[in-house]
Amino acid sequence: MADDAETEPNPARAHHDFGGIPKYMCEAVDTEPHVLSEFDREVDALRQILGQKRVMSVDELRRGIEAIPEADYHARSYYQRWIRSIADNLLRKGVITAAELEAALANSGMRP
Repeated sequence: MADDAETEPNPARAHHDFGGIPKYMCEAVDTEPHVLSEFDREVDALRQILGQKRVMSVDELRRGIEAIPEADYHARSYYQRWIRSIADNLLRKGVITAAELEAALANSGMRP
């Protein structure tokens, strides 16, 4: 049985799905290397560690990013979406508690 996305003439897009949108198809893709911030590198390293320890998969990261509400999604950078997904996944799995996350954010001077 075909899924609804295949049978609907114009299936609804999720807010993170930019594929095939003419506005974005006309813009050149920046393929030049860019410098990652310390935050970007730390988030990437954390994701790799969580994957190696089998705490969180790339698929769980992706699903978490796709679940970010639209306004939050568009207001965050690439790696800010990652850390939001990582935090949500760790909370959902009981790896960390909300109190532990709040304390860590307070100690770092960061807020979600």
